Amino acid sequence: MVSLEKKSPEERLNICRKYYLGGFAFLPLLWLINAIWFYKQAFKVEPYPQQAQIRKYVIRSVIGTFIWCIIIITWNVMFQVFRTKMGPIGDYLTFVVPRGYY
Repeated sequence: MVSLEKKSPEERLNICRKYYLGGFAFLPLLWLINAIWFYKQAFKVEPYPQQAQIRKYVIRSVIGTFIWCIIIITWNVMFQVFRTKMGPIGDYLTFVVPRGYY
């Protein structure tokens, strides 16, 4: 794993920005990693010029991760509740069809 302390502030900002932008490619895991990895750099270390931008990316990554978690959990619950009412489409979307409900 790369140590952020060995990177220059510009490199840290560049990495943080890339992870943040990568999250928009339907990869919310990158936002979660970005928030965890850069939390210390954004809030716990001595202030430096790029810290405000890193903090902005970290906060937005946390918000994006939270929104994606809500979407995924909602879809999962709705699918499990209404799978049988969806007919064949529900079965096609199911990897393993539970027995005994039909």
